[in-house]
Amino acid sequence: MDLADFYRDLHAHPELSGHEHRTAERIAAVLVPLGYEVTTGVGGTGIVALLRNGDGPVVMLRADMDALPVEEKTGLPYASKVPGVMHACGHDMHVACLVGAAQLLIEARAEWSGTLMLVFQPAEETAQGARAMVADGLFERFGKPDIVLGQHVGPLPAGMVGYGTGPVMAGADSVQVTLHGRGGHGSRPETTVDPILMAANVVTRLQGIVAREVPPAETAVVTVGRVHAGTKDNVIPDTAELGINMRTYSKQTHDLVRAAIERIVRAEAAASGAVKDPEFDWNDSAPVLVSDPEATARTVAAFTGRFGADKVMTMPVITGSEDIGIFGEAAGVPTVFWFWGGLEFQVVMEAFQRGGMEALPSNHSSVFAPVLEPTLTTGVDALRVAALTWLGTAS
Repeated sequence: MDLADFYRDLHAHPELSGHEHRTAERIAAVLVPLGYEVTTGVGGTGIVALLRNGDGPVVMLRADMDALPVEEKTGLPYASKVPGVMHACGHDMHVACLVGAAQLLIEARAEWSGTLMLVFQPAEETAQGARAMVADGLFERFGKPDIVLGQHVGPLPAGMVGYGTGPVMAGADSVQVTLHGRGGHGSRPETTVDPILMAANVVTRLQGIVAREVPPAETAVVTVGRVHAGTKDNVIPDTAELGINMRTYSKQTHDLVRAAIERIVRAEAAASGAVKDPEFDWNDSAPVLVSDPEATARTVAAFTGRFGADKVMTMPVITGSEDIGIFGEAAGVPTVFWFWGGLEFQVVMEAFQRGGMEALPSNHSSVFAPVLEPTLTTGVDALRVAALTWLGTAS
């Protein structure tokens, strides 16, 4: 199998969270002939592939599969063929690398012992896929791993591996808020309770949480990513809706920010004379991703030995979020998570020298697409090296 062609096919046929049917079929079609025990439909469209190779540790390697509702603008010959859907976060690269590592590890099975558990997870972008697989009996049905390993491609120079220890990615929570006013004609605002004005005040006031309530030594983000109200310019609607996202790294700050969001929304609704209390739907949540310090150190030492110290770098905490930590928490085992680069080295270096790193295409951008090499080779090799670090040695 040509892994680059496999990747290009995945990139051209992205599927949204929970709808990764074609992707799952393509993965299974490759792994079954290799000799893996493949089970589909786990937690929806998830796949679990096992390779039992004697006594030893159970090592779980995970890749997410879903795409985003983004219109691709890369201009690549293998760009998305699905209108309004794109692999803007690199999950197609994650899948291709895990498939590539699966092939190398089965070819090298004389060198190791234990069990490989490959998990291809749906719905990472909605933070629902990991929980769905756990709820579907992932560890009861397929065994509990001794460690969970995963990686993410990003806007680092291709060929580089980045890592952190302890909290490496933020916990994320999203809430959908409905504000209740009283609609009417735009020419007679005195007869109404305007939910749009209410919403505007909420959006402005929420900006004070991080600036004035979160201690400066802590990190938090509050974003209003969706505001929806009204249908016509001279009609004041009955309701307004807000989509609010928060990101934190500690339980204390998490609880502070969540309580502040609800307090501010309720207070602004009361100040505006809302006809009833606002409604809160806390619907998406991903925990803080903690890369176990001791396990990370062992894995990174193996990366340094394979790639060289000049290709392995420490990274600051990232305010993006990942739900892979749910697997480690559910199994009660360490999680190790790292990043690897997908952009041309010279492009990144030139941007760094200009002080314009923000201009580089990043995950979730309509122009983000990793260069094929050395991104693909590095991602495959990182998974192979990490797995061999934790599997037993063949006797």
